[in-house]
Amino acid sequence: MDSDTAPEAEADARYRALCSHDARFDGCFFIGVTTTGIYCRPVCRVRTPRRENCRFFDHSAQAERAGFRPCLRCRPELAPLDRHWSAEDASAILVQQATRLLDDPQTWRSAGGDGATLGWLAARLGVGDRHLRRVFARQLGVSPLQYLQTRKLLTAKQLLGDTSLPVWQVAETSGFGSLRRFNAAFQARYALNPTQMRQNRPPAVARRAASGGCTVRLAWRPPYDATAMLNFLAVRQLPGVECVAPDRLSLQRTVRLAVASHTHTGWLTVRFDPPNHRLLLHVSDSLQPVLPQVIWRVRELLDLDADPQPINSVLHPDFPTGDGLRVPGCFDGFELAVRAVLGQQITVAAARTLATRLLERFGEPISTPDPALHRLFPSAQTIAQAEPQALGELGIVRQRQQAILALSRAVASGELELSGHADLTLTTQGLLALPGIGPWTAQYIALRALRWPDAWPVGDVAVHQALGLNPNRGRAAEQAADRIASAWRPWRSYAVIRAWAGGHAGPAPTITREVTP
Repeated sequence: MDSDTAPEAEADARYRALCSHDARFDGCFFIGVTTTGIYCRPVCRVRTPRRENCRFFDHSAQAERAGFRPCLRCRPELAPLDRHWSAEDASAILVQQATRLLDDPQTWRSAGGDGATLGWLAARLGVGDRHLRRVFARQLGVSPLQYLQTRKLLTAKQLLGDTSLPVWQVAETSGFGSLRRFNAAFQARYALNPTQMRQNRPPAVARRAASGGCTVRLAWRPPYDATAMLNFLAVRQLPGVECVAPDRLSLQRTVRLAVASHTHTGWLTVRFDPPNHRLLLHVSDSLQPVLPQVIWRVRELLDLDADPQPINSVLHPDFPTGDGLRVPGCFDGFELAVRAVLGQQITVAAARTLATRLLERFGEPISTPDPALHRLFPSAQTIAQAEPQALGELGIVRQRQQAILALSRAVASGELELSGHADLTLTTQGLLALPGIGPWTAQYIALRALRWPDAWPVGDVAVHQALGLNPNRGRAAEQAADRIASAWRPWRSYAVIRAWAGGHAGPAPTITREVTP
């Protein structure tokens, strides 16, 4: 809702957040300034407008529908996305699922153009398109296509500002069917043509765009423990594919990304900038045509869109030192799933050894500026064609061989989707139907690849130990852990990460009694 219908007290609270430039609210709402016709993020450093000149919007699409244009200084397209989860309101849940799909640039191509998007989206969500429009209007005050148009235009604005891509390629990359339609939409919404928008970008941004490759800024809401995130990834990094340096707050990796009928390969570098609550993402020239997809996956990998306030309100009493921890995702769901299977019932170091052998045998060489990055993780199609004997020669036991081959064939055929907007129930059921994949592995994949905030790896030994439970008690320990974790819904994924980090405040006296038969 916007400030015309929001309670006055809520609007006043948002104005106080604006006056303080509080980064915790970045992306949670936007401010339209009636005297300028511009809308900004709460962190914008321009002169703070008077309270009576402000209107507040939950989404950028609402601000643009009301006639406001995005600020060229704070750039609303750089704000973290809205990832508030509701476990009670069915309409809110539906809109959450729909907007998550519409936020993903891969959807824009999968849907087959604006004309087919609404039908595709409704079918994907299992509802009628009229019901979907009605729920959007009630929850957001905009239609699904208006929301999508805003996402595309803001993506185009980011590409115009941060890359040297020609305008026709910006139009194609941001999901517009033709340059003419792109120019018309841009002019109608922003009262500028794309070339004028590019000419108006700050000199520093223009210099970065012309320097080779492409560097974009991505924001997060504090607190964010970047060192803990990188430490988690560093322990699991795969030599040749990844290079994680927690001491330098940086991460590099090679990339294979299939978009439509084309496969793009290249490399990326991420550098965290904690004082400014952002990171700098640099991608190779070869990935600029799929930059929106790369940005989306980096945001998923590093959990940049999480809103810590509702999460910490639930978990802080039990994990007082974990407020800045996020759930590490993955860049590629198939890669994560294979490595999860390899890691069953062995140490992280042993799993990394097996994954390195798999990479050396089936991975594809790639040339990058850094000699430490020289390999692409094998595709699902490549592993699906492998012989079990070839996997056995790498030291992979027979049960894992069967699981990896079945997983690869399911992903290669399109039977199984491992991404942040896959259907949770269908995907976990599909994983459990594969040989050699049990509940723990399926939930671990849901936690990291499906980005499900309430995943719960059943029987996790480290979680049991963190809770003061004896894993040797088997089912009794599992039941006790389930009862304790019920208070953490819908954020059990975040609780698991905090338990793994050793941040639990200590078992309550009742835990021991719960374990006792």
